[in-house]
Amino acid sequence: MQLPLFVYGTLKPGESNYAGFLEGQTSAEHPARISGAELYTEGMYPYLVVTPGLVRPAAQVYGMLMTLRPEVYVTALARVDGLEDYIAGNPNNWYERIKHPVQTDNSKVTAWIYVAGPSTLAAIRAGRFRKIPGEVWSQQVS
Repeated sequence: MQLPLFVYGTLKPGESNYAGFLEGQTSAEHPARISGAELYTEGMYPYLVVTPGLVRPAAQVYGMLMTLRPEVYVTALARVDGLEDYIAGNPNNWYERIKHPVQTDNSKVTAWIYVAGPSTLAAIRAGRFRKIPGEVWSQQVS
């Protein structure tokens, strides 16, 4: 099953990695949000956290739901995995790719999302990352 991809950082339209990884690879792009999620950073990049105890239950993160074109789905997703240094099953991943509910204006769908991996969560718990204020990330204001 080809799930859409929720993006909230450098892969959003207008941000630094959109043109090189997703532009022209999608059949649809819609504003979307995740409930029970917050963003953390160590400086340049956001990390989505959905871990109980690290997020306020009412918190939300806004981004874009990207539907990859079927003929490029496997390749495009693998390229994004590479950008995020995500390797399935690697306990040292800074990001993990998981299936998670995402809300659009019209419906709730299951999508791939990149969340903080075990190493990142340990750094967050140790206080080495700060919470990003607000519910939307942009390179211009991080």
